[in-house]
Amino acid sequence: MSQQQTPVVQIRKLWTQFGQTVVHQDLDLDILPGQIVALVGGSGSGKTTLLRQVLGLQRPARGSVQGFGQEISQASRQQLQQLRSRWGMLFQHGALFSALSAFDNVALPLRELRTLPEFLIREVALFKLSLVGITPADAQKRPADLSGGMIKRVALARALALEPELLLLDEPTAGLDPARSESFVELITGLHQAMHLTVIMITHDLDTLLGLSTHVAVLADKHVIAFGPPEEVAQTPHPFIEQFFQGARAQRARQYREDVARSG
Repeated sequence: MSQQQTPVVQIRKLWTQFGQTVVHQDLDLDILPGQIVALVGGSGSGKTTLLRQVLGLQRPARGSVQGFGQEISQASRQQLQQLRSRWGMLFQHGALFSALSAFDNVALPLRELRTLPEFLIREVALFKLSLVGITPADAQKRPADLSGGMIKRVALARALALEPELLLLDEPTAGLDPARSESFVELITGLHQAMHLTVIMITHDLDTLLGLSTHVAVLADKHVIAFGPPEEVAQTPHPFIEQFFQGARAQRARQYREDVARSG
């Protein structure tokens, strides 16, 4: 019998409430080491809010959100700082500092540690940028001089700067054309394997979900109504799931993949 794994993130009986509006009610979710979990759900289902609670940026009304066995909402400032060194966040639009070069954006979390000499910071930052396909020449450019795809890659390098165990992605392929989107999915897949990452991502893009995730968590009706491998979740009888996996947008995505496969 295999030893039971300890969840990287464990959520129990979570309630999220804004005034009279209840977003999550007794929500449970376990994310195990090595999983790539896609959070999907309709507008107002609380996907981004859930990510913010995992990051310790927002407290639940009640219930438990644990990261690496630590109750996040009860963590001291020092404990939360230690936890944050174990995860990295890629925001939807990159959230790079516009006044800093790509290199300095990636070096920033390393400099904030105040424990590394500058020569080592330079080596680590350039290495992380090289991992995501950014050259030393492009590393000197500011975000305004980079394409949308390159901004995503620099932001990913920054998220990986402190060697995190958990990577959180908010719409990682939003705004990218199909070719760049596919390339970005391949990049994250390779990094997931090489760095033994656990990944949580929010996505509306079915191609990204099918190309990247090992598991899907569907948020609807204030709960996680389905959790498992994509092909299993897709068979769950629920209006949102049927529309997401079988609706017109899903049919177009499947047709595009079939066309690409035939042309290749």
